[in-house]
Amino acid sequence: MPIRTHRGRAAVYRRLWGWPLRSPKHLVTAVIVLAAVATAVGLMLPEPPLARNYRYQPDGTEQQAAPAPPSPTPAPPRISVPNTPPAPVPPDPAGLRVVEAWGAKWATHPPGTPAGKWVESLRPYTTDEFITVMTSVDPANVPSTRITGPAVSLSSTANSIAARLPTDAGDIEVDVMRTEQGWRVSGYNKVS
Repeated sequence: MPIRTHRGRAAVYRRLWGWPLRSPKHLVTAVIVLAAVATAVGLMLPEPPLARNYRYQPDGTEQQAAPAPPSPTPAPPRISVPNTPPAPVPPDPAGLRVVEAWGAKWATHPPGTPAGKWVESLRPYTTDEFITVMTSVDPANVPSTRITGPAVSLSSTANSIAARLPTDAGDIEVDVMRTEQGWRVSGYNKVS
């Protein structure tokens, strides 16, 4: 019966397989060497032969037919996006009226108005996406109490208007866009 010692073939194998697990540096080195070897082997392997195209002759012999021409891969369709912004147009008065109506509801609310009630008063003038943002605003944090003048268009296209609205706490810039329901406010910013 053979005596097992710490020497011999098993010990060599144990040292080889255990080397990557001795430290993170050894493990990273082993992974890099293994990846390099796998890549080198992959590059040295020949490409698989193309499928043969045989044609049988009337006498029963095989003859390789001429290879079929490669089918061209169609180029992906090119989508051209115009570099120019939409042409400015005179502002739609209905859009400016929505800015003023929204601004009046936004600024004019009695102290202690619940946020839900305030947001519901803005809903008819606000896009669905922006009304969800407005639910996070506390009406007590709105410094304005009234609108002090008419909305003035800063820029306008056929489907959007950026307007400035004066309030007693400073001007705000309001963005409105044309939707299926008509003009709706899609955002606002306090002007510094």
